[in-house]
Amino acid sequence: MLKSSRILLVWLMALCLAGVATAQRVQDRYTKYEYMIPMRDGVKLYTQVYVPKNKPGKHPIIMERTPYGAGPQGPERYRGGFGGSQKLQEEGYIFAYQDVRGKGASEGDFVNVRPQLKPGEKGIDESTDTWDAVDFLVKNVPDNNGSVGLWGISYPGFYAGVGGINTHPNLKAISPQAPVSDWFLGDDVHHNGAFFLQDTFGFIQFFDVPRGQEGPKVDKEGKADYDFYLSAGALSNYESKFLQGKLPYWQELLDNGTYNAYWKDRALPPHMRNVKCAVLTVGGMYDAEDMWGAFNTYAHTERQNKGINNFLVMGPWFHGMWAFGSGQTFGDIDFGVPTSQYYRDEIEFPFFEKYLNGKDVAAPAEATMFETGANVWRKFDQWPPKGLKPFDLYLGEGGSLSATKPKKDGSDSYVYDPADPTPYIADYKTSKRRPREYMIADQRFLSERKDLVSYQTPALEADQRVVGPVEADIWVSTTGSDVDLVVKVIDVWPAETDAKTPRGESMANYQELVRADVFRGKFRDSFEHPLPFLPGMPTRVKFNLNDMLHTFRKGHKIMIQVQSAWFPLVDRNPNKFVDIYKAKDSDFSAATISIYRDPKHPSAIRFKTQ
Repeated sequence: MLKSSRILLVWLMALCLAGVATAQRVQDRYTKYEYMIPMRDGVKLYTQVYVPKNKPGKHPIIMERTPYGAGPQGPERYRGGFGGSQKLQEEGYIFAYQDVRGKGASEGDFVNVRPQLKPGEKGIDESTDTWDAVDFLVKNVPDNNGSVGLWGISYPGFYAGVGGINTHPNLKAISPQAPVSDWFLGDDVHHNGAFFLQDTFGFIQFFDVPRGQEGPKVDKEGKADYDFYLSAGALSNYESKFLQGKLPYWQELLDNGTYNAYWKDRALPPHMRNVKCAVLTVGGMYDAEDMWGAFNTYAHTERQNKGINNFLVMGPWFHGMWAFGSGQTFGDIDFGVPTSQYYRDEIEFPFFEKYLNGKDVAAPAEATMFETGANVWRKFDQWPPKGLKPFDLYLGEGGSLSATKPKKDGSDSYVYDPADPTPYIADYKTSKRRPREYMIADQRFLSERKDLVSYQTPALEADQRVVGPVEADIWVSTTGSDVDLVVKVIDVWPAETDAKTPRGESMANYQELVRADVFRGKFRDSFEHPLPFLPGMPTRVKFNLNDMLHTFRKGHKIMIQVQSAWFPLVDRNPNKFVDIYKAKDSDFSAATISIYRDPKHPSAIRFKTQ
């Protein structure tokens, strides 16, 4: 899923840039065809296809299935470009775009992340729609070679993944990129059961308006998002204050506050079975929306489809960043090389050439990963790599962080007040949007806040590399009956560094966010069956952050921060064990949170290294 129309422009930007890069207009180089392709239940899906002119021979088809609009309709109205490597166009690829069922010019009813049919169940799902579309295209599109690829970013990434299930024989390759995968465990709408308020509420206002109806007019009265969402109060207020029945999907979300059948039926990774084509899953190490989806779609595809060609690429990218531009910088960090251009020309293009065009080129490495900090590409024969060793860092006395388990009793406490929740960005008092840079941003803006705790190592005497899974293992108590934990891994730059940001500003003492996530504490034993905390009782909360591949350089420090709000990115925990979606304003009150660091309750962050 994409956060609002602003983020929706990522893929469109790629298309426009592709168009700018060519000397001729698309209509001078391609013939456009439009089809209403019949599905097995009689519903017809609008599809536009661009076949290259003056490219003799037969060519593969690359298709995107999208809920965001296949492109301008009408035989004389052309797209600005096609995205991906320019080499795809030079080689004569045919490009196809389809409005999914119930969106754009397609017939039928739209269902968010439509559940897959169960074994033996009759009907349609996104896999059957893909099958029917592929079957039509290879039989009707001029000059195609009988090979189809499916790709897409974010929601189209979901359709690329699900399209590979029960693979059509002519579907030879799919590339789910930042795929929407599980809206409760790790992507978009929730992370570990915590509701991503700012993204979700902004997105549904334009995306989930029922077809033919008018959406709500939400007036923020000029407020910064922090103040707007804080003044809105409990989630149960939103329907009467803002929506007035115009977005039924909002209530659908609020009615499913645990990991029940609703969410499980819509989860992509466990359904990635009977995949018979090559798979290239792509994601960003700083993707705010669907990093979890990339890692987990790859992993489940690998486990559940033995022997297929299954590959993973993870670069230092925000959501969709690999699709356009050079990719050398993001936020204040310069990676030293054009990472996005490298991916498009040296990984994505050869992948499609091999599996769609039958070219004798090398397959990608099983996992091609960009190592931040060291700023180099690495290739692995599996992910996570074999032979990893534990590298545990324990929270210690006086804000220390070390490989030594604590020997003395101790804890650190802070007050989390839902009326003054910890912000997630520096300019929260003025910002009216969710910036993508928060995933990599300097954390020094929190240095004066009292509602978090920080721990850091001494300056490292040598480079420290972390590879693969990261586990937060925190012992916590609260004077309330529920608590959120936001755990952040931060690379602290030395004071004497000469490094500068792309804008020329010093990186001295910069606190670079490397990895972070939130966990709703009541789900610590089960996402299906939440449990309250007993006030004052030390309780263990363990959860995984997304994988890392990062080198903390010599002279840097490793910092861990723990807090209980990330607002308004994530909704506020009321400090009370309650269905938060039905909670009232009166349910919210302050609580004291204690993080333990003693021999019986050793809080730690558990990394891996090689």
